[in-house]
Order: sequence, then structure tokens, then C-alpha cells
Amino acid sequence: MQSCDTPYGSLQLQRYPTSREDTLQAFDNADLYLLQRLQEEPADSGPILVVNDSFGALACALATAGLETHSWGDSWMSWRALQGNLAANNLDSARVQFFNSTQTPDGCYRQVLLRIPKSLSLLQDQLQRLRPHLTDNALLLAGSMIKHLPPSAGDLLAAHIGPYQASLGWKKARLLQCRHDPVLQPRASNLSTHYPLDGTPLLLNNRPGVFSREKLDIGTRVLLPCIPSDLGSARIVDLGCGNGALGLMAACRNPEAQLTFIDESWAAVASAQDNFAAAFPGRSARFIVSDGLSEAEPGSAELVLCNPPFHQQQVVGDQIARRLFDQSRKALAHGGELLVVGNRHLGYHQTLRRYFAKVEQRAATPKFIVLAAS
Repeated sequence: MQSCDTPYGSLQLQRYPTSREDTLQAFDNADLYLLQRLQEEPADSGPILVVNDSFGALACALATAGLETHSWGDSWMSWRALQGNLAANNLDSARVQFFNSTQTPDGCYRQVLLRIPKSLSLLQDQLQRLRPHLTDNALLLAGSMIKHLPPSAGDLLAAHIGPYQASLGWKKARLLQCRHDPVLQPRASNLSTHYPLDGTPLLLNNRPGVFSREKLDIGTRVLLPCIPSDLGSARIVDLGCGNGALGLMAACRNPEAQLTFIDESWAAVASAQDNFAAAFPGRSARFIVSDGLSEAEPGSAELVLCNPPFHQQQVVGDQIARRLFDQSRKALAHGGELLVVGNRHLGYHQTLRRYFAKVEQRAATPKFIVLAAS
């Protein structure tokens, strides 16, 4: 736990999943800047909406002050961090109403705190869906660390909400302040993208914010030919599924297999579900938004397919991959296999040997390597 002094009181906060890296905090100066600016506004009786709250710092601070708070985001990890941090600060979880990205907040908002996401498609989708729920002259405060601020974020605010002003930098953070213009008539856009799945007649649909939404990821492309066929009724997991490309290929090659798609992104799992339903009408599969296989029963899968993410929020590293490898080891049945692809420089062959007795190479390109671990 780390202490965080906010304008609304002191909090004890922790990232989820917990990290051995003491330098990684569950809050940053963009969070504190947003809270400082909000405190300057007159108190309002309606709910305050928090969007993309990475680890719950914003919502917890507002809940500490007794303010009615709604939180909206796409990350299950962020939601789990919020729940943990509310409990750690003896705050009733009912004080914060959460909406995932497949839902739209149902309040009428005069004040919004928004952490600007990396994905501009996700930001545009959120602004389009949020606008009908803003009161006239509602204040939207968008914050980011300067080094992560997309240059066109302000243009999206101006196009969908109203004119904005950029703040001065404060401790390497910046705010974009925007007032809702009720006269503005922005054109709503369909932000979903589509592209074919290599080697199949299938078309992959991608909701806003989904990883590799413009084209098939190179690592996934390398792993696809390695997916086995003729596995009968094997239980196959697409772990960190994104739009479901790996699981869909496994389903094509194994008509009787039992497929499970897991991701921590609600938009990703919804995209995978859309794609599976379109590809295999009437065929059942499981779709889970969670922290990987953390809740899977031991021996519950014969094959796990994984193209691990190498970052959480803006932090790059192999922590998430290591957790997914360990979870896979515990979930695999005797004789089961984890099939994973990664960039060569990540050294997954060494990491996998910490968890599995046997690791062998199945395919390689100058940049990527496919490994089977059992």
C-alpha cells in the first residue's frame, strides 16, 4: 500500500495485480491535478462521473468526501483495483457505481473527470456516448501525463463536447478543460473496424479500444499456423483473447472443441463474442472478463493459446506474461500444453522454464518465436 494525499483526504492505494516494483504507484500527478481542479468548482448535488480510472484513485478520493460517484471503464483490472482500494480505505463499495465499456452510464452529469486513454477510438466512443448524458455547460476535465497525451485528444473533445483549454503543465501532468456546448451537433461515427482472419472466410469485428483493431497483430499471425487440429472435444482457452482470432482459428480446426475466450477488457470479450456468434451460429462457447485464468479450476484445459500483453496501462514489462504463464500451468490438465508467441527479445523461453518442465520451439521469424510449454 502507498499513501496518497489528495485534496479530499489521504488514501492508502495499491495497484492490481500487486507488484514487486515499489516504484510503481496506483496513482500519478494527473490524478492529483484532476482532483485539485475539481475541488475549485462549486459543489454539485448530482453524481460525478469518473472515466478510465486506472486503479480507483479518483473514485476513492471522491467517495472519501461523500460525493456520489459513478465510474466507467473498459478494464477489469481497474475495476478490481477500485474494489480493493475502497475496501482498504474502509469505504462502502456501494458508494461508487461502476459501468463497464459495454454499458453506458445512466446519470445526468455536470462534472466529469476523464483520464485520456491510449486508444483514441476508445476516447471517441466514450465522448459520443457520454454527450447525451451531460447537462448544459457541464464541465469535463480530461487529464494525462504530458508524455502520454495524444496530440489529437483535444480535437476530439472540441468535436464531440465543446471548446477546450489546455492547462499549464504541473509536475509533468496536463489537463484539458472542456465545457459542454449544447448547440454543437457532432456527427456520430461507427467506430468498429473489420478485417479478414488469415486462412479463413471469417471477418473479424473490433470494437473501439480493442488491441490490434486495424489489422491482425504480427505475433498472432505467426502463431495461427501452429494451432493444432483434430483435438476432438478438447477444452481450448484463448487467453488474452482480444478479438478472438486465435480461438476462432482453433474452433475452425476443431469442430468439437470446447472454446473459452478470456480477456480483462470488456470490449475485447464482446468483440470475440460477436465474432464467434457470426462464425459459428448455434455453437456454444464461454466468454469471461477476468484476470486471466486466476479463477480457473486445476486441470480445466487441454490447450491454452496466448499472445501475452507486455504492458499494463503505460508500464511495459513481463509481469503480466509471467502471471499468465503461471495461471496456465495451474489450469492445464495432465499432458496439456500452453502455446505462446512473443517477441524474441522478451526471452519467453527462459521465463517459461520457471513454470514448465518442457519448453520447445514450434515456429520462428526474425522477430517472433512460438513456444510450446507443458
